[in-house]
Parts: sequence; structure tokens; C-alpha cells
Amino acid sequence: MEKTETKQLQAEIRRLCKEKNAVVLAHYYTTGDIQECADFVGDSLALARKAANTDADIIVMCGVHFMAETCKLLSPEKTVLVPDPEAGCSLADSCNADDLRRWKEEHPGYMVVQYVNTTAATKALTDVVVTSGNAKKVIDQLPMDAKILFGPDYNLGSYINSVTGREMELWQGGCHVHERFSVAAIAKMKQENPDAVVMAHLECKAPVLAMADVKGSTADMLHYAQQHEPQKYIVATEAGILHELQRTCPDCEFLPVPPEVSEGTVGCQCNECQYMKLNTLIKLRDCLRDGKPEVTVPADIAKDAVKPIERMLQMS
Repeated sequence: MEKTETKQLQAEIRRLCKEKNAVVLAHYYTTGDIQECADFVGDSLALARKAANTDADIIVMCGVHFMAETCKLLSPEKTVLVPDPEAGCSLADSCNADDLRRWKEEHPGYMVVQYVNTTAATKALTDVVVTSGNAKKVIDQLPMDAKILFGPDYNLGSYINSVTGREMELWQGGCHVHERFSVAAIAKMKQENPDAVVMAHLECKAPVLAMADVKGSTADMLHYAQQHEPQKYIVATEAGILHELQRTCPDCEFLPVPPEVSEGTVGCQCNECQYMKLNTLIKLRDCLRDGKPEVTVPADIAKDAVKPIERMLQMS
């Protein structure tokens, strides 16, 4: 898209926001042109909480579907729109409500802790949710003898087990983006850039985390870079974060870790979520203009789904 067209679309989006009393939320993994015209940019739960504290009538979530559901759970009186309803999440899809219900039946007496990257229907069957940023803090507050089912992200759960001494039962789910980072590429990049700091998201596999100097959420990585002297970073998370990293830390150099590729193929030097990239300026403009697609959560599910979020907020 030409720069002039991009600017025109961004201006039209801002005009529509003012006209309709709407706020635009952009996850760190969306494209830079969307982040540039959003009211708030951040991680999913933080965005939903910010939108809930505004007087906007309409929330547009540029992210994936479960994030829009979370917005609706925290702002039931507001209209929640998404640019593309097909923007789903491989991690959320890896454990649906029926899967979780069966897992619970197989483990009577266990409490359920779920990563926030889940559907509203799954949250409704959960005792407490966590984010990658507060998972350890929440788990540390649970009784040491508590029997816990943790899902759906196996990598995050495995990491939390390792740093808390827990033996939680883990669902075998994962993010298709964070699962495919190349350990060999990180080793090569580190060899070529021995002064670089390696940052990795907790959704990454254990071998990737073992190579990281900074382990945490997307916001944790951003805060670390902002709070330290300018330097070089090797970044193992979805490439959309590079826009905000470079914007807020212009004197730093950020090197994205590529995905694993088969021998003989040419791999992209970035690792992207195709679902996040379904959000475009044109779709954002259209959903604001037309007032659809709208995301709703059935009242009976919403009543139970908001409880584990509220419990997490109390604990964190």
C-alpha cells in the first residue's frame, strides 16, 4: 500500500473513532500501520482493561478472536468489533471447552489454571487465569499441595513448573508461532553478535528459553529494552513487536529470530502470525464504518468466564 493511501486510511479511521465514540486497540503483533493509528497498543488483557476504563461506546480489537471476547467480558455494555472474525488463535483452539471438560472429569479434585489465551467458553470452566507476565506470581499464591491442571500452553506451564517447584499437569497445547523458533538460528546469531541480549517469550520451547537472557511476556521484553542502555537484542517472539521496540528504543538494534525451515528452502527472516496479519487498515476502516463484525459472549458463559479473570486481578 502506498504511503499516501496508508495516511488517508489512518486519518479516516481516526475520524470514524471520533464520530462513533470508538477506541481502537492494537496488539503488539499487528502490523505497524495499525499500531500507529490505535488508541492503545499492548498485550491482550492490558488492552481490554484500558478499554473498560474509557467512556467509549465501541471497542475495536485488532488482535485475535479470544482477545475480543475478553474485551466483551470486561465491558459487557460496550459494542466490541473486530476487523476480521477469521483472526483466530492456534493456542486457544488447541483446547476447547469440551476438551477441558473431559480433562477435568479425568482429574477430579484438581483446580484449573488457564492461560488467558483461551476462549470465553473455556474460561467459564476455569478457576483462575494467568498471563505470561503474572503466571508465577499467581501460582505462587496457591497452596503447595494443590492439584493443578494447567493449560493450554505446555511451554509456559513447563517453565512455571521449573521455577516454582510445582508438578502441575500440563495440556499439550502451543502457539504455532512460538513453537517454530530455530534454536540453531539463535546459536548462530549469538555467535555473530556476542554482545547481543537474547529475549524470548515464555510460549517458546524449553531449548529456546534456555538460551535466553531475558524470559517473559511481550511487555516484559519491551520494558527491559526501555529500561536499559541502548544495545543489541536477539528477539524470539512474533515479529510485530519489533515496531514498538524500535519506536520506543530508536538507538537499539533488534534482530528477529527466524522460524525453523526445512533444508533447501529459503526462510523468512521473521516469524509472523498469519492470524494477526488478517487485521488490515482497510478492514479496520470498514468495521468502524459498518459496525460489524461484532463479537458477543452468551450471558450464561460470560457470567462464569469473568470470574477467573477477576480472581487473577485480585491475586496480581
